[in-house]
Amino acid sequence: MATIKPFECLRPNEQVAHRVAALPYDVYDREEAKAKVAEDELTFLRIDRAETQFPDSVDTYDPIVYRKAKELLEARIADGTFITDSDRCYYIYELIMNGRHQTGIVACASIDDYAGNVIKKHENTREEKEIDRINHVDTCNAQTGPIFLAYRSDEIISGVVERYKTTTKPIYAFTADDGITHNVWKIDQKQDINTIENEFSHINSIYIADGHHRAASAVRVGFKRRAESGLFRGNEEFNFFLSVLFPEDQLMIMPYNRVVKDLNGYSVDSFIKEISKNFTVTKMDGPYTPEEKCTFGMFVEDTWYKLEASDTLKKLSDPVSSLDVSILQDYLLGPVLSINDPRKDKRIDFIGGIRGLKELERRVHHDMKIAFAMYPTSIRELFAVSDAGRLMPPKSTWFEPKLRSGLFIHRI
Repeated sequence: MATIKPFECLRPNEQVAHRVAALPYDVYDREEAKAKVAEDELTFLRIDRAETQFPDSVDTYDPIVYRKAKELLEARIADGTFITDSDRCYYIYELIMNGRHQTGIVACASIDDYAGNVIKKHENTREEKEIDRINHVDTCNAQTGPIFLAYRSDEIISGVVERYKTTTKPIYAFTADDGITHNVWKIDQKQDINTIENEFSHINSIYIADGHHRAASAVRVGFKRRAESGLFRGNEEFNFFLSVLFPEDQLMIMPYNRVVKDLNGYSVDSFIKEISKNFTVTKMDGPYTPEEKCTFGMFVEDTWYKLEASDTLKKLSDPVSSLDVSILQDYLLGPVLSINDPRKDKRIDFIGGIRGLKELERRVHHDMKIAFAMYPTSIRELFAVSDAGRLMPPKSTWFEPKLRSGLFIHRI
């Protein structure tokens, strides 16, 4: 059963929260991060990506970068940008995008639940990306980016959340430059805190929706500190990691589209003939967005096509091989285009669905040959893969809106 704890939160004061809140560190490359940091000295990206404070000759992963991050965080605490709530509380975090509301509970999850698979994963992590965040968390003594967790909806938790949203004033309420509205309430009544903690204790599976690297890094720091301490009670802060937990019915997964540099020696006609063994190919009059599972959009030489998987592929029942991303990989990208390891192959790139079909067309006109528009993976499919102890292919899900960093910090 899940251990989901209230915590003492380090957070920005109400007057500057809108300036501090930043998109996750990993949505930017170094040049983009430098440009964003230059826009506002209070953006949390300055702390999350402290290499922006150094010349490009300084390596992103140099130890001085993490020391600078700690220095910047402590400076913001000292000047009052950040304040500490000394009472252990939960928080409600609502994001509104295009009129759609997504509301979760900000809390701390257990590293033992992660290790014991109460908190389930669906994605592999890369060592170098883990090490970066391990060094950041360990040096700053703080977890600064929440892990995006999902759980099956619970009426009692939802009831507490709705009551606070309708009867109390938010501590933050702002709309960011990208049009996403962020509202935060503090759950500070003891009875409500106990109710939420008790309800989560009866939930036997929680799922990482986004943030596998941040989660793995926080857990590794926790076990490292256990080893270093020799004796530990289990209630030390390093035994828990910062999370936002959303009920499944609040979430929207967008497609994660694919673009490829070449046709692996095929002409367009011969390529279409080859893929017609497993897909029905229909020429479209304009851009095509897949409307149901087992359909794909394809853009090549200024023409859009609809691909529909064969009846045999539609009948696949394995939780991984039946995913649309698996069908495209296993029956087209791999055998026809020879992209056998999409994690490493430089001929393929992945584009989040938030960028739309125009971005696929732009990439094909600019530096790619062919694009594939995907039907989004469902949250039920994510749960099924995780429950089976399996892993999804890379770049299977794109969640929007993105959680902001810097609004909630858990000191360890």
